Amino acid sequence: MSETGQPTSVEDDVVVTLDYTLTVDGEIIDTSEEDGPIQFIQGSGHIVAGLERAIYGMQMGESKEFTISAADGYGEEDPEAIADIPRSEFPPEIPLEPGVELQLTDKEGDELEAYIVSVDKGVVRLNFNHPLAGKELHFSVEVTDLRSATPEELDHGHVHEAGHEH
Repeated sequence: MSETGQPTSVEDDVVVTLDYTLTVDGEIIDTSEEDGPIQFIQGSGHIVAGLERAIYGMQMGESKEFTISAADGYGEEDPEAIADIPRSEFPPEIPLEPGVELQLTDKEGDELEAYIVSVDKGVVRLNFNHPLAGKELHFSVEVTDLRSATPEELDHGHVHEAGHEH
């Protein structure tokens, strides 16, 4: 902690503001350049585990590059998470093309995300793995701000924006 009581490095229960670029297989997948930095409470599991571990101890203004294994990112690809669904179960307004992402609800009412792998005459193959499952993640990050999380943020488990209503 600094003399003002503000954290000086990334540690649990600190709100971290992070500029980042995520590259997979040499292609930029996501970056904060357009939408601005992300904010999260360190140690609360809001970012992938490998990234959370890699930034512990970083200080404001510090930049770092690192690679995270698939297991510490979005997990290994699970072959059991691929399903063939009869084409007749899809409403006609859904474009049945490879790469289309879908939000589905299972029988228990839970929301699932999937993307179409392939389409043939009678069957649509869906992949329920995260699109980055099985991929090594390359991050370039810069810590742009650190502050202590408020008791309300810790209680609610997320960062409150200025003017946030409970």
